[in-house]
Amino acid sequence: MEWRRRIRLSAVTMTATALALGGCTAERTPEKKEAAARVPLDLTVTPADRTRDVPISAEVGIAVRGGKVKEVRIRDDKGTQVRAEPREDGTAWVPAAPLAHRRTYTAEVTAGNDAGETATRSTTFTTAAKSNASAITSTLYFAGNRTYGTAMPVTVAFDPPIPKDARDEVQRRLFVRTDPPQPGAWSWLEDGSQVYYRAPDFWRPGTSISVRSALEGLPIGRNRVGDADRRATSQIGRQVALEIDNATKQMSVFQDGRLLRRIPVSLGKPSTPSSSGRMVIMEKHERTTFDTRGEPNGGYVVDVDDAQRYTWGGEFIHSAPWSEGDQGNTNVSHGCANVSASAADWLMGITQVGDLITVKGTEVPLQPGNGWTAWNVGWEEFVKGSALPVPGNLRPAPTGSPAAPAAGATPGPASTGSGG
Repeated sequence: MEWRRRIRLSAVTMTATALALGGCTAERTPEKKEAAARVPLDLTVTPADRTRDVPISAEVGIAVRGGKVKEVRIRDDKGTQVRAEPREDGTAWVPAAPLAHRRTYTAEVTAGNDAGETATRSTTFTTAAKSNASAITSTLYFAGNRTYGTAMPVTVAFDPPIPKDARDEVQRRLFVRTDPPQPGAWSWLEDGSQVYYRAPDFWRPGTSISVRSALEGLPIGRNRVGDADRRATSQIGRQVALEIDNATKQMSVFQDGRLLRRIPVSLGKPSTPSSSGRMVIMEKHERTTFDTRGEPNGGYVVDVDDAQRYTWGGEFIHSAPWSEGDQGNTNVSHGCANVSASAADWLMGITQVGDLITVKGTEVPLQPGNGWTAWNVGWEEFVKGSALPVPGNLRPAPTGSPAAPAAGATPGPASTGSGG
């Protein structure tokens, strides 16, 4: 072991020598130390100067070292200023509306540092002519000037679906802002037909949510473009949740964690079972018509009152006076939750689009995408569907904390086991 001791002694000697030599050098003043540590101010702006055929979805990219952005000005070829706002990470300024085709724009960016140094860079670029590529149809399921329930996900649907290698660029053009702040994440269905945005916990009542789906002119894949630029701002209302248990054939209605009422139900009979899972009210109709001609297990036409949809497959809560004798004891529906006429009318006054519905104990599980299914998985599984990194510190509130969901509204995967 003698050789090991020698190595350690040599290392100590070398370190001591280095310290001794360091003591012989002139001591740096604080000003000199600060100058040595200062990163030179460096600013880069994109698109590169004189770039042509730029998509109308263009952003002004900004990379700055040793300082921060002080001012950004974007003008068109008539001198009109283009409104824009920065991304949260500061990597770009996004015009508030799509740029015009075949127009020239100039962006001037100024950055500075604490030492008083400034740098200004400008770039002039020209947008492309209108593309002949086919547009992907997008649908934003989040309207403006509405009041939604606390489980309302922001949903964007695509036809045809978005391929995997294009989802990151599409996701970067989907913006959500909340007031007060309650950050969330996007998650794609496996087939790319829908993408959902939600926070780790349900929205807090009173939250304002502003959404922009800025896809117009965005190149998507090899031969597609985005179709439109859409915006909407709405509010979150009271917390309401419905829990339906097939074992008891009862619906429990909660508001702010307090049980308001239990309502007998009749769910889907064995040949047309209801889905088990966590769903969200998608539509409300005082009166509508179910027409299932041409559908499997269908073939009927019936008018129904007080109908609330919660799956694309046609599952509703609705008034069913014809089955009131079965409600609470026998499943006789085509997959819907049948309730009495009086109960259905009462529910219409309590619920909001975006309220959570949990169904448990039926024969079949809810399929991803059969409705707005963002809450049918836990947070860790949900964020796996994001095409971009999700901050690791974005997590659900601990159980029992003030930010945790109210009773009767617990997020996470439901127990497993589709209208009329």
